[in-house]
Amino acid sequence: MPVPHDIPAETELWDAFANSAFDAEAEPSFCWTQYAGHGPGPELLGSPESVLEIGCGTGRALAYLSQQGVKATGVDLSPRMVQLAGERWAPLGVRIEQAEVLDWLAADEGQYDAVYSIFGAAWFTNPSRLFPLVRQHLAPGGVFVFSQPPAIPGAYGPQGMYKGGFAGKAMFTYRYSYKPAVWERHLLRAGFADAEARVVDAPKAGHIGTLIVRATT
Repeated sequence: MPVPHDIPAETELWDAFANSAFDAEAEPSFCWTQYAGHGPGPELLGSPESVLEIGCGTGRALAYLSQQGVKATGVDLSPRMVQLAGERWAPLGVRIEQAEVLDWLAADEGQYDAVYSIFGAAWFTNPSRLFPLVRQHLAPGGVFVFSQPPAIPGAYGPQGMYKGGFAGKAMFTYRYSYKPAVWERHLLRAGFADAEARVVDAPKAGHIGTLIVRATT
């Protein structure tokens, strides 16, 4: 059953996140997991000439790829984050646009060698709507990779998530959580040729791992 995404309210939420998360002194960096220096790197994207990051946040991953000579494009819902990241990484040739990802993909005519999301839009967007659009924007042989926390056992599908603690203005969004095999089925139904979802263990035993999902056309 679809959940009632309120895009203006979610835009406000991500603007508030931008003000706390963006660090103007941070350097370009690419990491799929929530643990710096842990897990695989951009090799999961293959050797793309062009990439699209959906829900690009601070833009550090785009900046890293741009430094490697990749044509890097990002889209993010937060006007504030787009302003901050756009200004910070424009000298590297990074292009970041502000939009709701489903609307942006429906209107965009570009094709990309790789599309990816690091704790980004692939976590917060209905996969039955998102994945077919991503597939349409991938060049032949293209790859789609995303990461997010693994589902809590027994808690699957769309789930509400408040920003911050449980006091103050009620700002919330919806995230999507499934078992690895269900993510794979979503991707295959969207027209991908193959898909693999796996959980990378945290560097410390008993800590939260990272779900990494990779699909190819």
